[in-house]
Amino acid sequence: MMRDHDYSSTPRPRGIDTSTAAAASLTSSLGYLQAKVLCAIVEAGSCGLTTNELAERLRIDRGSIQPRTSELRAQGRIRDSLQRRLNANGKKAIVWVAVNQEAEVSHD
Repeated sequence: MMRDHDYSSTPRPRGIDTSTAAAASLTSSLGYLQAKVLCAIVEAGSCGLTTNELAERLRIDRGSIQPRTSELRAQGRIRDSLQRRLNANGKKAIVWVAVNQEAEVSHD
């Protein structure tokens, strides 16, 4: 039986040594990355951002951004805008927007 992914606030390795090391290295910065992603989405307003656009804007690898969007969606902080934009590879991508921009991230 397949289980839904659990996007908790703690990274979980897949039992592979490199995955275990990556999860350990993210533990201290996970909140930071989530905040950076959320802030960028809030700043984009109703235009929103795709995962690739987030990666480019934040200068962070897409592989580090995508899990953060999944976590933020699971937390109810961002949602699928129902807009789609083409990625560089020509495929359609979800455009993420903040659920409640007024109550989101404060800028330091």
